[in-house]
Amino acid sequence: MRNVAVIGAGMTRFGKYLDRSMKDLGREAVEGAEKAAGVAHKDIEAAVVGNSMAGIVTGQESIRGQVILREMGFGDIPIVNTENACASSATAFHIGWLYVASGMYDCVLTLGVEKLYHEDKKVSYAAIGSAVDVEAMREAARKAKEAADRAATESRQVGEGAGEKRSMFMDFYAAGARNHMKKYGTTKEQFAKVAVKNHLHGSLNPHAQYQDTCSLEDVLMSPLVVEPLTRLMCSPIGDGAAAAIICSEEKARQFTANPIWVKASVLTSGMDLQPGDDPAATRASQRAYEIAGVTPRDLDVLEVHDASAPAEIMIYEEIGLCPEGEGGRLIDEGATQLGGKQPVNTSGGLLAKGHPVGATGVAQIAEVYWQLKGEAGDRQVEGAKVGLTENGGGAVRGEPAAMSVHILST
Repeated sequence: MRNVAVIGAGMTRFGKYLDRSMKDLGREAVEGAEKAAGVAHKDIEAAVVGNSMAGIVTGQESIRGQVILREMGFGDIPIVNTENACASSATAFHIGWLYVASGMYDCVLTLGVEKLYHEDKKVSYAAIGSAVDVEAMREAARKAKEAADRAATESRQVGEGAGEKRSMFMDFYAAGARNHMKKYGTTKEQFAKVAVKNHLHGSLNPHAQYQDTCSLEDVLMSPLVVEPLTRLMCSPIGDGAAAAIICSEEKARQFTANPIWVKASVLTSGMDLQPGDDPAATRASQRAYEIAGVTPRDLDVLEVHDASAPAEIMIYEEIGLCPEGEGGRLIDEGATQLGGKQPVNTSGGLLAKGHPVGATGVAQIAEVYWQLKGEAGDRQVEGAKVGLTENGGGAVRGEPAAMSVHILST
């Protein structure tokens, strides 16, 4: 396998764009990546496009990448579409990496794009709710909601947001959070600190959907969605696009003297866990560490899948930043905020940067790329040399349906 480099990234600001199409959003991200890399359309030999929800939200099926890229003048190259829930564009990046690493192509465009906002919010929730085994999950979702409602009633903390229409995934995240609290003594305040941190980081990111800071009290007092999750502990839906140009070492040297290397690209799936089995994020990250020749201690900056605030704390443990049950300690110590030992979600994460599902994976790559290039502005991690992205998607029988981990380095 050949060495593979990222030589440019671009993205839109994530947000609510009822008046913009996927073509328009995709164009902004692609042109930004091309400009940063110094490449033109003619240099790109193949493209891989990640999108998850367009079939339900916009009605566009089957040829989403071709529809988006033809509008920009791309033709007569392989264009591959990847649909893998929240990991759709992380999957696109993995396939693009494989194209280059295998020697098939020297310069590949990877793009993630999504429109989740719809005039009828039920359409957005239906799209998100499709990223499961639909038959099996109807009953599981019903039970999770009943458990969540009981927890809210018992805690006497039913806020104005309780019972509102929500993604079923928030019920699953809430159940995991309650289990973590019961098993390890993790507190609601520790979960809230994740949201405070990520909104602080997002306030420094011009691409973030939300660029306002919030206090611990703001998070705890925001409307309750499902115990213990308040609204500010849950990632929003959004629209947006992100792109990255990846090249072989020889090709990369034609455009830059300082490429960012893809040291590991791992894509795996969930499985039926048996007692003692590691979760998907642990399995994928351990493989990535072995391939890249690094350990969790070597990571300078990370972007992880904080679809809820408690999820980030659990991911700390799953990818080896701390022992099981000690994620709350890391957030208390400030280890994962800017200025800390290992800053996590300097982009603002899904909580503040936003979560246009199909765009999230490449957006994480873009943030780590900018950090390693020293181009992250006010949120720059000083001396960052090694970065990791972790991006899960969907759910089947308690495990993420897809799980991707990438390690990049200078």
